[in-house]
Amino acid sequence: MNKEELYQISFHLIAHSGNARSLAMEAIGESKQGDFVSALNKLQDADQEFIHAHRYQTELIQKEANGENYDLPIILIHAQDHLMTALTVKDLAKEFVEIYQKIHNQEG
Repeated sequence: MNKEELYQISFHLIAHSGNARSLAMEAIGESKQGDFVSALNKLQDADQEFIHAHRYQTELIQKEANGENYDLPIILIHAQDHLMTALTVKDLAKEFVEIYQKIHNQEG
């Protein structure tokens, strides 16, 4: 895999991770407003974005496991950072949605 291909995969990772992170944050906002159906839908959409991101990540891992060596560009490290941060935000968003739902149920 050449550097250009690594850049393309990196940009896909950044895009899908960014979309997932944004959707997770939107889920928190929706749940704060009491719209739990929309919040859960946003979390499902975030999961779909993670599926796309993981496909690109898995491609790199499999190729490396098969003997390909990479000269790691900073953009790939940045992309991995985006993915891990987005995963953390999504996990926290899920917790926030559950908490807001419990609060909403207790108040209503």
